[in-house]
Amino acid sequence: MQNKSLFLGRMRAPVKTGMIVFCAISFALYLFLISQRMFAAESYGMFEMIRPAGKPLVQVMLACFAAALTFASLFLSDTKGAIETPPDGFFDLVSVVLGRLAMIMTAFIVLVMFYEVVSRYVFSRPTLWANELSLWIACFVFLFAGLYAMQQRSHIRIYIIYDIMPWWMKKASDVISVMLIVGFTFALVWGGYTDAENRFMRMETFGTAWDPPIPGIIKPALLIIIVLVCIQAVSNLIADWNKVPELHTPADEIDEVEIENIRRTLEEKN
Repeated sequence: MQNKSLFLGRMRAPVKTGMIVFCAISFALYLFLISQRMFAAESYGMFEMIRPAGKPLVQVMLACFAAALTFASLFLSDTKGAIETPPDGFFDLVSVVLGRLAMIMTAFIVLVMFYEVVSRYVFSRPTLWANELSLWIACFVFLFAGLYAMQQRSHIRIYIIYDIMPWWMKKASDVISVMLIVGFTFALVWGGYTDAENRFMRMETFGTAWDPPIPGIIKPALLIIIVLVCIQAVSNLIADWNKVPELHTPADEIDEVEIENIRRTLEEKN
């Protein structure tokens, strides 16, 4: 990634410090809870983590963990990747920050599954929560990644007809595409709002031993992210309106680096 700050500027160093501090506090509290579970009669486990009411220590840890994720997402989104589209729309920074959060959450899925494998096959003590927690996190990764993909213009597009259109027809097709997204968003929110509200208000759970409120959180989150994707689509339309149209040829699909690597591999084998 490039080291040039995109939007934090002078706040980059304080945000980095906040990220480190809250990560350290969260990790220290996590170790304390583990030690308490091993040696204390009254302890907190993953069951209490999703039911923090009346448990100040758990509430403090969850608050610090949320702050650590927020600062980490802000810090990591302040730099642009080598192949990333730079944020230039009015909504791009929100999508980039949530995209970085999706990347962090993917790493947490790996850690959760690694913990489950070790616990199950090394210590013969499988957990009741690893599968549901990884599924819970993966739902948000999917939603945030969709928003990030919209900001990066990386969804699948077919350019065969689009590239031969005149400028005014391209813009008309872009407007029609965005209007279809807006219409789909309106229909989805209109049809799903009542069900999402009911699930959230009763905090519907998953019905397992750990019983996390996955349906009660994911259904409202789905509608919220769809609205954000719609806003991002409008932002893309406005940001790209006066840009020079890109021309696509079959040569764009050729990866010269990959071809060179294949050639070197064949030469080494011969």
